[in-house]
Amino acid sequence: MRHCLKIVLLCLSVVPMLSAAREIALTFDDAPTPDSAMMTGVERTHKIISALQQAKVSDALFFVKADYIDQQTAARLKQYTDAGFHLASHSFTHQSANQLGANAYAIDAYKAHLALKPFKGVLGFHRFPYLHYGKDLTDINQLQAVLAELGYKDGYVTVDNFDWYISTLITQAAEEKKSIDYDKARDFYVNSLYESIEFYDSIAKKTLHRSPRHVLLLHENDAAALFVGDLIQHLRNRGWKIISPQRAYKDAIAKEFPQVAFHKQGRVAAIAHSKGVPESELRHPSENENYIKQAFTAAGIVEAK
Repeated sequence: MRHCLKIVLLCLSVVPMLSAAREIALTFDDAPTPDSAMMTGVERTHKIISALQQAKVSDALFFVKADYIDQQTAARLKQYTDAGFHLASHSFTHQSANQLGANAYAIDAYKAHLALKPFKGVLGFHRFPYLHYGKDLTDINQLQAVLAELGYKDGYVTVDNFDWYISTLITQAAEEKKSIDYDKARDFYVNSLYESIEFYDSIAKKTLHRSPRHVLLLHENDAAALFVGDLIQHLRNRGWKIISPQRAYKDAIAKEFPQVAFHKQGRVAAIAHSKGVPESELRHPSENENYIKQAFTAAGIVEAK
C-alpha cells in the first residue's frame, strides 16, 4: 500500500513539471541575408555566431533561402556549420505556396534541395516561406507528400512574431542616417518577442495541457545580430531553457499535423484551431505592422526629425 502511494505521489509530482517544461529552440529564416545599410552579411553572420557562442547555445537551425547562395554567401553558411550549427531548406525563391500552387512550389523546393546538397550539416527539415503551406488542404497534403519523398519533415514553428518588421524599422532608420537609441531598440526587440513566446505557450497549455518543446521563429537579420544574445539571457532569467532544434522537433506535436488550412501562426496555433479555437484568438496583437510601427515610434527608439 505504501509502495502504491509513493508511485501516485511521484506521478503527481511529475505532471506539473511536464506542463511547465519551458524549453525553446532557436531557428533563423532567410539565411544568408544580403548586406544592409547597417552591416554586411559577413558582419551579420559573425555577430550571430559570436552571440550564440557567448551564450553557450550548442545548436541553432538556419533555414536557407537557396537563391541567396553564391560564392561569398556559401562561405557564410559554412561558417554556421563549422561553428556546430545546422542548415535546412526554406525554398529557393521564397514565394508563397498559397499563391504558387502545389506543382510550382514543389519544383521550387526541389531546386532548393539541389542547391543545399554540397553543404555539410544540413538537416532534413523544410519551412514554408510566410508559413504558407498551400491554398487549401488538397495542396497542403500534396506538398507534404512531395517533401516527404525528398526526405524532409515539416520545419514548423510554435512561436510566430514580427521580428522581421522590427529589424526593418531599425535598418530603415540606419539608411536614413537617423539617430538610434540601441538600448531602447534592444528592450523593444526582447520584450516584443518574449510576449509572443508567452502568448503561444499559454495557448499550448490551454489546448495541449502542457508546454511543448517550442520552436522560435527568428530571421537572420540585423536585429538578431544585435540582440539575440540579450533575448537568450532574458529567456533564461525567466526560467526558459534553450534546447537544440533536433530535440524540439522530437516533441509529440511533430507527429500531429492538423488537417486545417490554418498554419500561418505555427503548429501550436494550428492544433488549437483544429480543436475549435477561432483564428482571431491565435494571433498576438504585435503580429501587425501598424501595431509594431506605432509601438516602435512610441518607444522613442529613433530620434524624430
